[in-house]
Amino acid sequence: MDYFKKILRFAKPYRKYGYLNILFNILYALFSALSFAALIPMLEVLFDKTKQIKSAPNFEGIGKLKDYYLDYMNYQVGRLSQDDPMNGLILVIGLVLVLFLMKNIFNYLAMYFITFLRNGVLMDIRNKLYQKITELPIAYYSEKRKGDIIARITSDVLEIQHSFLSVLELIVREPLTILFTILIMFLISVKLTIFVFIFIPVSGMIISSIGKSLKRQSDNVQREQGHFLSIVEETLGGLRVVKAFNAESHFYQIFKASTKRFFDFSNKLLNRQNLAVPSGEFLGILVIGVLLWFGGKMVLVEGSLDASSFIAYMGLAYNILTPAKAISKAAYGVRKGNAAAERVLEVLETENPIRDVANAIEKLGFETEVHIADITFGYDEDPVLKNFSLIVPKGHTVALVGQSGSGKSTIANLATRFYDVNEGKIFIDGINIKEISKASLRNLIGLVSQDSILFNDTVKNNIGLGKPNASIEEIMAAAKIANAHEFISELPEGYDTNIGDSGNKLSGGQKQRLSIARAVLKNPPIMILDEATSALDTESERLVQDALEKMMRNRTSIVIAHRLSTIQGANNIVVLQKGEIVEQGSHADLLAKNGVYKKLVEMQSF
Repeated sequence: MDYFKKILRFAKPYRKYGYLNILFNILYALFSALSFAALIPMLEVLFDKTKQIKSAPNFEGIGKLKDYYLDYMNYQVGRLSQDDPMNGLILVIGLVLVLFLMKNIFNYLAMYFITFLRNGVLMDIRNKLYQKITELPIAYYSEKRKGDIIARITSDVLEIQHSFLSVLELIVREPLTILFTILIMFLISVKLTIFVFIFIPVSGMIISSIGKSLKRQSDNVQREQGHFLSIVEETLGGLRVVKAFNAESHFYQIFKASTKRFFDFSNKLLNRQNLAVPSGEFLGILVIGVLLWFGGKMVLVEGSLDASSFIAYMGLAYNILTPAKAISKAAYGVRKGNAAAERVLEVLETENPIRDVANAIEKLGFETEVHIADITFGYDEDPVLKNFSLIVPKGHTVALVGQSGSGKSTIANLATRFYDVNEGKIFIDGINIKEISKASLRNLIGLVSQDSILFNDTVKNNIGLGKPNASIEEIMAAAKIANAHEFISELPEGYDTNIGDSGNKLSGGQKQRLSIARAVLKNPPIMILDEATSALDTESERLVQDALEKMMRNRTSIVIAHRLSTIQGANNIVVLQKGEIVEQGSHADLLAKNGVYKKLVEMQSF
């Protein structure tokens, strides 16, 4: 129930629809009970048991309500039947029809208003989940499968709607229907109603015992669904490698094993769930059968209950079974929904370790230097950077070189606060970046990575990502600096051309130049280039390198380089090995030292 309460927090903005639903459910429950009570006078007329009452009866209190109601209806039927017996029958049939009509109108209105609440909660949970997914640090996704996250925002949220939110329809209507029905049953026969109450708790306990393991089984189903969605996501992302290595059958076997587990878990869950319907129906009929025996005895042997009242009473008893089964089904739904809600709330309640401090500084400009002061950092237990220090003065270009795994890209991750340092500090203009708001820090920094991350949108929208209100003239100017305007102009719809999933309609060099244009348009004072040309052919590299040089003019740049020919003009070249600086200086100085840098240059020259 804790998860149910937490999910209900999302219903607050839609509570007016909840109140209207409660109002119409109360009216539905009342008219549902009255519609069966109206059958008594109709049966009296049909069986010709109507008492001849000459004057309207007087109301003598709630205890005599049933007698008053029957006497009043008999009086009206008798008055109308004087000329034609059918008039009385038409009256009672009309009464039954009106009551059933009102019951169904109120039922529709109750469902109409709860729809806005249910779908509103569903929308807000999905929005909150997506917002949380984008807020959580990159480190969170190194431990999670993407497919599992997708499963939580799709199927798990849908399960919450089918289980938890469907309970909202029943939470007022069905209990009130049972309550009003029982009140009228008591008015008809106290003895018979007490007898019924002996059997209802027994059947309820039997039904309840069936659903105890539903949460665990549902959790298995949802977890396995997240697993095979992850396999699909990874397969689509690496389809070229899968095909190149003839690994289709290998991945098929992995996917097949996951869907087989999903098949087994689903069967166990649905079979347990399906057991509720026949068992509940049989127990309900058993209660009706016992009721027929006991009530029939009261009518035929004791004569303490008239036949028409007993038939109406049986209708009322059946009227209890439907909402009772709905409540039982809802109880299963809540148990099943617990697993989905737990998985959704696990994401929503995850603490973001990289967050703004209270009264974080909104830094709008860059004045003097970036100072990385004695930092140590590791993604796991082993440190990637050890006691690393570096100063990048304004307007200077600093290049970071070294073998793979030496910690070059980690510095880019730390400067942008994708990760926080374990020890040490990073300053911009003497201010610790942890004291600067994340939004303003990232506004100061432009990032061009080795992998050109583009989106399934137009060229214009991809370039304008960092500046949504940019004019087409500004976008074109940025594209010209990035040497991208010429190839963009040749696309079928120019800047309005959709570039496909991850920009796959473009070549590697074209994608990288769009990434550069995006960074140019953002116009940040600090630029980080993370091996921006390493994946390109010679011609594309030349165009991209020319674009990078134009972009870096009069900017502070940190260049993470794979090809050393691209960073010879840097003010300072820092050589890293195993997370530590082993050399630094200009290109000429480092060659003169005849150390690690010179060996790297000679290896690439060869």
